[in-house]
Parts: sequence; structure tokens; C-alpha cells
Amino acid sequence: MSIRKKTVTGALAGLLLAGCATGHTDKGPTVISYDHGALDTLIELGAGDRVLATPHRGLPDYLAQFGQSLPDSGSLKEPDLETIRDLSPDLVLMTGRQGDMIEEVKSLADVHELALAGGSYRDAVAAQVHDLANLYGRGQAADRALKSLWSYAEEQRSRLADAGTVTVVTHNDGRFSLRNEPVVVELLGLKSPDVPATVKPVTRGTRTFYPVTAEQLAVMAPDVLLVVDRSAAIGADAMADDALRSVQTEKVGTRVVRLDPALWYLSGGGLQSVRLQVDEVARALD
Repeated sequence: MSIRKKTVTGALAGLLLAGCATGHTDKGPTVISYDHGALDTLIELGAGDRVLATPHRGLPDYLAQFGQSLPDSGSLKEPDLETIRDLSPDLVLMTGRQGDMIEEVKSLADVHELALAGGSYRDAVAAQVHDLANLYGRGQAADRALKSLWSYAEEQRSRLADAGTVTVVTHNDGRFSLRNEPVVVELLGLKSPDVPATVKPVTRGTRTFYPVTAEQLAVMAPDVLLVVDRSAAIGADAMADDALRSVQTEKVGTRVVRLDPALWYLSGGGLQSVRLQVDEVARALD
């Protein structure tokens, strides 16, 4: 993952530090967020009323209420520039997912860039939560929320200590790749089976993937196979019911569980989304 960075242009940064930004000093800046994890963190911190709009396309179910009550600001890949111009937020929260669109948005509003840092996932989530909390003077609320989240994750980790082996894959257009999911591996401490030598890495740009077939997954024979369906998350054809049938044979005994695609592929890293992900894995292993 890339190192977390943030950009708040000089004029707005000075106003925020002086405590007089755009007449909203008591509540903090108004925002449009193109990161669902950041949005759910703002809601959890009590700053949801500062959100002016949210992307409606691909909005996870747990944020559906915001999609019903707020204007549509486009999608995570394609921000609606007209909406940004019309609503004139104090800040637009963006990530690398928006790519070149970040520069276009900067011509309309101040941009605060977010990215989870490398290293410890727990530390990265905490850093981003505090980064957002500091915009609203909610540092103590962030501390309380994070303490509650980590306590809950530890409770589930202890409960799942004997849950067996778990493998996570991403489905995309009929193909599968191994997914390194820190909620599963780091927060919950679940064990993964060995990966066969026949699974080879494929590099595309700066990203490395590990394509895997159903037959290779059968060799790995995890007790539970968790599937994040990218295709379903972006509105394409969802994974066919029989796509992993050979992994579900009596000989292997692997149980295949589909995770909420929007929660896992389009969200995460937020106070609400991380807890929901922990919940979903715990239910899958019950």
C-alpha cells in the first residue's frame, strides 16, 4: 500500500488552523467523500451532518440511508464534477481509486487525499481515523471508537482461535485470485493453508496478483473459502453458483462463503466498515 498523504491547500489549511474556515468553525468543514470507509468514520464520529453528497453507484447497504438522503456525487471512479461545483464543499475526500480525476477535482475544491499506510493494518486504520477526526476536533471520540473496535476484534479473534484454515479470493469475470485480507489475517489471526508452487504471481503496473483455479484451491483445501465478488460489486455478472463446485467436494470438505461484495471491495478501513467485516467473517466461521 502507498504511504498515506493528505493535501489541503494553503488558504483553507490556514483558515482551519485559525478556527475560522468558511463559517463552519463550530462543526468543521463540509465534505464530499469518495471513500466509503472515510464516510462511515465521519458518521461514527458524529460528523455525518457535514457530508453534502455521496456516490450512489455501488454504495454498500450499510450506507444506503445516506444514499437516500444525500445528492448523488457520481461514483468512486468518476466523481460528478458538476455536483462538486454546485455544492462547493470545503473539502473533497479522495483516494488513489479516483486516479487522474483528483487533479480535475482540485480545480473545483480543496482535496484531502487519503490512503492507508503500509505496515500494521491496525495502525494504518487508527492513523486514518485520527486524520479525519482532527478535521473536526474529535480526537477523543476517535480514541474511544478505536478502543471499542479493537476490543471487539480481539474478542472475535479469541472466539475464532480454533476455526481452522481460511482462504480469501477475489472473483472477477469468472477468474479468481488470492486476496491478502488484513481483517482476516491480522485482526482475526486466522490461519491460511499453504499455497501450491503452481500458483504464480502476475504483475500489472504496480500491483501483483496471484491467479488461482478451483483445482488449486482444492489442493489448498481450506476449511472455509471466503469470496469477494468484484464483478458483483461493480455491477457486472456475479459469480456463478457452480463456479467453485470442485472445491466443495466431500473429499475436500471446504465450505464456500460469499462476502458482501460492496463492503469488502468498495469499502473498508473505516470505524463501521471494519467492525462489519469482522462480524461477517465471524458469522461465516460459526
